[in-house]
Amino acid sequence: MKEKNRCGWCLGFDAYIRYHDEEWGEPVHDDNIHFEFLILEGAQAGLSWSTILKKRDGYRKAFAGFDPTKVARFTEAKLEKLLLDPGIIRNRLKVYAAVNNAKRFLEVQEEFGTFDKYIWSFVGGKPIVNKWKSLGEVPATTPESDALSKDLIKRGFKFVGSTVIYAHMQACGLVNDHLVDCWKRASRKK
Repeated sequence: MKEKNRCGWCLGFDAYIRYHDEEWGEPVHDDNIHFEFLILEGAQAGLSWSTILKKRDGYRKAFAGFDPTKVARFTEAKLEKLLLDPGIIRNRLKVYAAVNNAKRFLEVQEEFGTFDKYIWSFVGGKPIVNKWKSLGEVPATTPESDALSKDLIKRGFKFVGSTVIYAHMQACGLVNDHLVDCWKRASRKK
C-alpha cells in the first residue's frame, strides 16, 4: 500500500501526521476551537508547533477545556499555579496573555455575535486557496494576516503578531496551504 503524500512539515511523529490529516486546514466555525488555537498559537511563539502539539492535552486541562468564559475568570492565584504546571509552556507572559485574550475574545463575541463571524470577515467568508508547490513558497505572513493581527492588537490581544495569526489562519482553514501534491488538498472540494 502506497503511503499518502503529505505536506513535509508534518512528518516528524504520528500525532503530527494525525493533526495534519484530521485538523490542519479544515475550516473552523466553532468559537471554542478558535479560542483553543489562539491560546496554542500564542504559546507557540518562538517555539515549534510540535512542542505545543505534544502539550495540547496539558493545555486543555490547564485552560478549562478552552472555555473563554472560564479562562477570563482565572485569578492571580490560578495563574501562579499554572506557572508550576509542567503540562504547559510555563512562560509568564504567555500564561497571563491567555487570560487577557479570553477577555478580549468575549468582547469580540459581544460585538460581532461570534468570534467566527469576526475572523472569517478577514478572508471574505471563505477559505483562501493557495497553490504552493513547496514549503519554501509558503509565506510566514500575508496582507490578510497583517490586517487581522493589527485589528486584534488594537483590540488589546497579546501574542497575535502576523506570523502567529497566519499560523492560526492555516490551522483553522481560513487559508488552505496544503501543498498541491498533498493528498489532503485533493480530498478537499474547496
